[in-house]
Amino acid sequence: MRRAAPLFMMYRMTRQAPLLPVRAAVHDARSPFVRLRELLDDVPPGQPAISMAVGEPQHPIPPFVGPVIAAHVEEFGRYPMNKGLEPFADAVGKWLDRRYRLARRVDPATEVLVLSGTREGLFLAALAAKRWVSPRAGRPAVLVPNPFYAAYAAGALAAECEPVYLPATAASGFLPDLNALKDDLLARTVAVYLASPSNPQGAVADRAYLTRLVALARRHGFLVLADECYCEIYSERPPTGILEAAAPDFANVVAFHSLSKRSSLPGLRVGFAAGDRRFLAAYLELRNVAAPQVPMPLQRVAIAAYGEETHVEQNRQLYRETFDLADQIIGDRYGYRRPAGGFFLWLDVAAQGGSEAATLALWREAGVRVVPGRYLAREQADGSNPGADYIRVAMVQNKETTAEALHRLVAVLG
Repeated sequence: MRRAAPLFMMYRMTRQAPLLPVRAAVHDARSPFVRLRELLDDVPPGQPAISMAVGEPQHPIPPFVGPVIAAHVEEFGRYPMNKGLEPFADAVGKWLDRRYRLARRVDPATEVLVLSGTREGLFLAALAAKRWVSPRAGRPAVLVPNPFYAAYAAGALAAECEPVYLPATAASGFLPDLNALKDDLLARTVAVYLASPSNPQGAVADRAYLTRLVALARRHGFLVLADECYCEIYSERPPTGILEAAAPDFANVVAFHSLSKRSSLPGLRVGFAAGDRRFLAAYLELRNVAAPQVPMPLQRVAIAAYGEETHVEQNRQLYRETFDLADQIIGDRYGYRRPAGGFFLWLDVAAQGGSEAATLALWREAGVRVVPGRYLAREQADGSNPGADYIRVAMVQNKETTAEALHRLVAVLG
């Protein structure tokens, strides 16, 4: 691996890059929620509205949040370091050691960076990866699971890489098929994004899958950018993490985590990246000039959150109870299966006319707002869209609201 270009060179290259292709790509990759508003805004809801569209946790925030901020409120008057507080990195390192079966402990000083949530971290990682990897054999590519979280493709396009969409369908267990990756594609790959548990399908990659992906990354010299922000929401077994498969040196791997889902703190905007220390050093150089700093009082909240598991288990139990409702109310309709992780339903509505038709019907007749799977995916080379026959339902409301929404859904879709 070669060291990233000096930051002033990266800045100059960004300033001199042509803007028109990026603008066109961004227009083609509009937010799924912008597209959803266009689909529904002129249609009145048939019943009092219930939003099951946005994956925003609705559980009460942990009780320690307010007191911790109050105790450190004076730190809002200081600029924080972009690397993060040493106690924050130490708390993350200890949590990773407890949560995963690692061959060695994570080094907080060199293998952990604070993030302002995972979105900006995942986005900027593609830009840093493009400068960090050795020259690629052809047009640089970033591999993206399809469907996917929008920040992945946005990062690929901003890094002037070709986003290559890997279908994650029922046939491949709702994860990209590693057997389908050809050597010529891997030779020009800069990074692979992987979400496990996946958004929207809730699939979890097992140890063998992750180990194989890490081996491909090391053989071909690319990075694995592992989005694990749903890792603490599961019904049975804790999902395996990419760091477990990449130990002991974590080479070519970075895991991204957030408190948004784990601790029901989406507005806190605190997360972290952990993994390959060589890449993280170059990534920090970029972040020092391009990334938002994380206020120190918010890092203090994160320190408390990563040191306390009671609120996490309480959250997990609440999600188990809402999925129990889905088991009872939906049953075997729409290809429903209880996901291994995360808090989304991924329902097959091909028989109801596909994702947009079902979304319209649910809003117009029942006032239930969901996201068309087509908007969460891109067309493949053959013209197919892996999300076209699905809707995503976010199970983030309380039990009473969730039960009402699911009963309405079944009444409309049949």
